[in-house]
Amino acid sequence: MFHRKRVAVLEPNKGRNFGTASNVCADLRAPKNGMNLYTRIVGFLLIALFASPLFPQRSDWRDSSPHHLRFVSAGNGVTLEVLDWGGRGRPIVLLAGGGDTAHVFDDFAPKLQSFTHHHVYAITRRGFGASGYEAANDPADRLGEDVLAVIESLKLKRPILAGHSIAGAEMSWIANNHPERVAGLIYLEAGYSYAFDGHGASVMEMMALHAPQPPPPGPNDLASFGALDNYYERVNGFRFPESELRQQRELAPNGTIGEYRNSLGGDILMRLLTHPNRYSRISIPALFLFANPHSLGIWVDHDTGPAVRTAANAYSIALSALTEKQENSVKNGVPHSHVVTISGANHYIYLSDEDSVLTEMRPFISTLR
Repeated sequence: MFHRKRVAVLEPNKGRNFGTASNVCADLRAPKNGMNLYTRIVGFLLIALFASPLFPQRSDWRDSSPHHLRFVSAGNGVTLEVLDWGGRGRPIVLLAGGGDTAHVFDDFAPKLQSFTHHHVYAITRRGFGASGYEAANDPADRLGEDVLAVIESLKLKRPILAGHSIAGAEMSWIANNHPERVAGLIYLEAGYSYAFDGHGASVMEMMALHAPQPPPPGPNDLASFGALDNYYERVNGFRFPESELRQQRELAPNGTIGEYRNSLGGDILMRLLTHPNRYSRISIPALFLFANPHSLGIWVDHDTGPAVRTAANAYSIALSALTEKQENSVKNGVPHSHVVTISGANHYIYLSDEDSVLTEMRPFISTLR
């Protein structure tokens, strides 16, 4: 049941539907693979509070993604990194999942811009990557206001927000507090209980599940960022932008991959996850893309051990049931939603199933006014 397949089932007045989710919470590196992201978000965020400071690395390597870099003030001395891939149509603003930076879209964004001809941006959340940081009493308010600060500073007229994973909370905050500021929302594996609480499945239920773990990267996999990305491709079946990997880990003096970088924003994400706002309404057009059943990575298909297969199957069945419950909650509770399920996709749905995601985004975007 873990072989990749795509099935499209049309549902009247509900948009298209394809399958369920798995690692709905964060995309936090420990490592990037099929392991239970709900479990490792806690460990990652705690480590982030005590790790070494984040500083740029000296290297001859250069980011080849065709974006322009700018910094936008979010007040109180905090600046946010914004990447701009250009374009002429209505702005699309990409929001990264928890622990990621805007560079996670370095490969996807140019294709989105070419495919839709819209002007594409991405924001690095405060406390991560090159963005500044200041503690916030109410994470949902603060992070939502940060997105609005970028929209206002760049003078974007009713952009489309497309967010991955925990970015669903930021999008739903804007939908509930300033719906007039955006034209539509695209939830990329982001429509979970932190984004919509319609008596579906809770993130905490999903965190209680335990996925089998792939073999960790060995010394050869940590010899360079290219080698590390090869490891992720062997485990997941797709690669991450090298620029994003460099945002996540230090470069050791001998040229090998070093420790994970510090991310001061981990505390904000932890509180956003454990004490989410209870969003029960989204009144503007929204596209929800879910993975169901969720891929644990191609390493499962290549592992012949019966124990791994049995554990993976049990995990997938349990997670699929919870994800389907959440999907139905969105279908029934968000009147202007289109729900699409991509069978066998990874939590990084825009990387594992890029063509399907782009194919679903374009007609939705064309309907927005």
